[in-house]
Amino acid sequence: MPNYKTVFFTLGILQIILGIFMLIPIIAQFIYEELDSSFFGASIITIIFGILFFLSNINHERKLNLQQAFLLTALSWLSIAIFGSLPFVLSNINFSFTNAFFESMSGITTTGSTIISNLENMPKSILLWRAILQWLGGIGVIVMAITLMPIMNVGGMQLFKISSNDSSEKILPKSKEIALRLIYIYSFLTALCAITYNFFGMNIFDSLTHSMTTIATGGFSNYNDSIGYFESISIETASMIFIILGSLPFIAYIKFLNGNRSIFISDIQIKTFLKIILLSVIVLSFYLILNDNIKFDLMSILFNVISILTGTGYVNAQFDNWGSFSIAIFLILMFIGGCAGSTTCGIKIFRIQILNLFVTNQLKKIIYPKGIFIMKYDQNPVDDKFIASIISFIFMYLIIFFTLTALLSLTGLDFITSISGAATSISNVGPGLGSIIGPNGNFSSLPDISKWILTVGMILGRLELFAILVLFLPSFWRN
Repeated sequence: MPNYKTVFFTLGILQIILGIFMLIPIIAQFIYEELDSSFFGASIITIIFGILFFLSNINHERKLNLQQAFLLTALSWLSIAIFGSLPFVLSNINFSFTNAFFESMSGITTTGSTIISNLENMPKSILLWRAILQWLGGIGVIVMAITLMPIMNVGGMQLFKISSNDSSEKILPKSKEIALRLIYIYSFLTALCAITYNFFGMNIFDSLTHSMTTIATGGFSNYNDSIGYFESISIETASMIFIILGSLPFIAYIKFLNGNRSIFISDIQIKTFLKIILLSVIVLSFYLILNDNIKFDLMSILFNVISILTGTGYVNAQFDNWGSFSIAIFLILMFIGGCAGSTTCGIKIFRIQILNLFVTNQLKKIIYPKGIFIMKYDQNPVDDKFIASIISFIFMYLIIFFTLTALLSLTGLDFITSISGAATSISNVGPGLGSIIGPNGNFSSLPDISKWILTVGMILGRLELFAILVLFLPSFWRN
């Protein structure tokens, strides 16, 4: 029989940590005179469950094999989303469990889609909890992407192994050291972002919550108009800078601190990421300049390109009114996403790069049938097994996207809402397109079944598809 004590022991620790973080919004309840028992009750329930998991599995040899790593990854995000919904359920804002779970899953996966239509009237404690969920989700994504995913060989993430000698039995000891360094960097960037926002005019509460959702590239805001509410070029500029900082591979920060001062200008992912931003801005600028019916605003173009590409989801303009070509560009950006090992979502830059190398290589073989072409990514040879992993990931990504679109259509949603909803959920972006879930819309009016379909898309996209899909294979559960 497989031993899952390490899995449930770790889940217990995560639940205790989540329960402790639930106590933080109580401070906001005191300050803003919103005191009720919702967060205290949710915290007690979560911590009790965490302690039970912790104590009942404490006596064991703490090793994590490959099978347990997959199970831990899936259960961690699912359990945090369930317990993270408790403050919404227990509060006096009358959330159904469907809405509470949707909001919680959207937060912890840093998607940023919301069912709240009147953000300005929400209790400060609820707004703070949404930001905390995204902040925790952001650091969770980074740690998972750098420590677990490479060893699990999910969708080509094995490319980012810290050491070629790593084995699944060494996951826990190495993860502790790396995770601590990542948390320090992540916390420093969050604090710096909060200070910058406050300096440019945000009040302390807004600067704190928006800094957490900015670095996490999550996009939850305290206002229906998102960052556009502040009508400040300084705040929008600061937001873009810190979104980009959260979108860079966090392993690059560690390399920089270890002495590699040129990493941010030499990393192949970072260079392509910045080129995509520049190219998208240029293309959209020419399109809007040539289209006399649409107002040209370079800041809005740059801001929304960065926000959508990184999956942040902040908006400062109704970009779905920029014409059909602009909508197509933003849909493409939703799929591409940011760099691997960052808080961003989507297919990821490195997979697009490798797919491009593969297609180019195949064209060369057609022209020169007897030629021998060795594929290399960042000076490292890429074997057929790795290519197969990348192609299968992208194939499944598209299959799941079309499946989600079809299912959403069956629930009665129109085509634009269905296709953009599917894209924004699996790519963990936040806003969709159209009059219902567009840049300044929300998901509150969607049928409950649609919300559950979208939450499935969120967790699939956040956990790189295969970390969830593999659990449904009978062979996975065999010794």
